Amino acid sequence: MKDKTVVLNGGLVNYDGKVDYGQIASQVIIHDTTPEDKIIERIQGFTVVVTKEMPLRGEVIRQFPESVKMICEAGTGYNNIDLEAAREKEIIVCNIPAYSTERVAHTAVLLMLSLASSMQKQMQMLAQGNHDNFHQHLMVDHVELNGKTLGVIGYGHIAKSLIKVAVALGMDVIVSTRTPRNDTAEVSFKSLEEVLKQSDFLSLNCPLNDGTRHMINAKTLAMMKPSSYLINTARGGLVDEKALIEALNQGTIAGAGLDVQEVEPLDDASALYRMDNVILTPHMGWRGLETRKRLVKLIGDNIKAFANGQPINRVDS
Repeated sequence: MKDKTVVLNGGLVNYDGKVDYGQIASQVIIHDTTPEDKIIERIQGFTVVVTKEMPLRGEVIRQFPESVKMICEAGTGYNNIDLEAAREKEIIVCNIPAYSTERVAHTAVLLMLSLASSMQKQMQMLAQGNHDNFHQHLMVDHVELNGKTLGVIGYGHIAKSLIKVAVALGMDVIVSTRTPRNDTAEVSFKSLEEVLKQSDFLSLNCPLNDGTRHMINAKTLAMMKPSSYLINTARGGLVDEKALIEALNQGTIAGAGLDVQEVEPLDDASALYRMDNVILTPHMGWRGLETRKRLVKLIGDNIKAFANGQPINRVDS
């Protein structure tokens, strides 16, 4: 069958049993998880392999059987797949762009609002039985987003959705992007250095690749305002976490909201868990129920297009 499909780690998306992978192709086998040493065994005889943020190293892809003609990454980012090895095997690689645009953008807004109102500190006080915020005066910092400058690195679907909300909240928006652009009524395009220096909130909305890995490091953090906050809903590898922890400890920046981390899940021993100026969420930006249902439908669309000889959303060419 042209669309005989195996899902190697469906449990990452369907962790609550509310998403139906069974409709993505005419024949589907679903595994909740697959260790690397079981990949080759489980893909035998299948045409399409579906994974979600699962490392597919070159040495593994080069062992793929001739039956495999397409790898579908069940998400936007595909840095986990060795594209060169896929090209060598003449295996098409596709992704699912824009399935979680609004949800990820709203996660960035959630993090900004929470940091602006010191929500992490307020929740910690309540957990400790400290009600001073109610009985005395507000004991934590609390500032508005309107009038603040949002700096955005990247200008894709999620960035544009975030900018739309930020403008509605009365924020000034500046953007750094690889492609030169003319300013609009809502956005000023600036160099990366200018965005780093001028932002009150800095949101990362770019892909992870060799050119962007650790783009936020000791040097770039030092360019930011001491009152500024870093927001990352893109990929954890964009940030050098050791440098970030040091910057937070030294007051180089005021805080951070991180929906993604360099290594996921974040090590239980990480200092980030214990910082009251850091809000951590477990890469939840794409995990809304509606978002996950949309993702699975779009996976099916990709597979159908491939089976009809007109593959879409290719990232290997």
